[in-house]
Amino acid sequence: MSHDSHGHHGPVCLADRARAATGESAYRCYQCGKCTAGCPLADEMDVPPSQMLRLLQLGIKELEDVAIGAFSPWLCLTCEMCHARCPQEVSLPKIMEYLREEALRRNMVNPKAKDILAFHESFLASMRSGGRLFEVGLISKYKLRTFHLFQDVLMAPKMLARGKLHLMPHGIDGKDAVGRIFERTIDKKEGHE
Repeated sequence: MSHDSHGHHGPVCLADRARAATGESAYRCYQCGKCTAGCPLADEMDVPPSQMLRLLQLGIKELEDVAIGAFSPWLCLTCEMCHARCPQEVSLPKIMEYLREEALRRNMVNPKAKDILAFHESFLASMRSGGRLFEVGLISKYKLRTFHLFQDVLMAPKMLARGKLHLMPHGIDGKDAVGRIFERTIDKKEGHE
């Protein structure tokens, strides 16, 4: 049996894995609530930011699963308001990002996050293929992933007329370099260094 620095026996808990991956310790939080009070989306979250840290601190698998499967990590804007207000300087956005990655890895993404995840995947696909954002490609991929085919469709002609959307992507120098960054990141994430 392993024994970590916080007296837990058994496998390393989620808080310890998050600390190893992000350098941020949930154990530093003493539940003052300033992160939740300052979060612009706390009212929309199923688990407020300070409570998310508490779920991790307790080291109970069922509560860790609640944290991983929560909608809250997907709502986090990474605006850093929580970090700026935290007297312990815990970077909650880094922990939220780790929880999103864990949810993806474990196939535990909250069903309410499907549109957010679809946008995220569409954005990355656009960046990877073109080296920069191609808005029409992003919108097309997002609509195909979510089946929101006609949502906001009447805005497109106005945006095209005003030159805000372009039907063809703009080329950039270094497009291949951006693709290699994606490949290295994916290889590193999958452990193929």
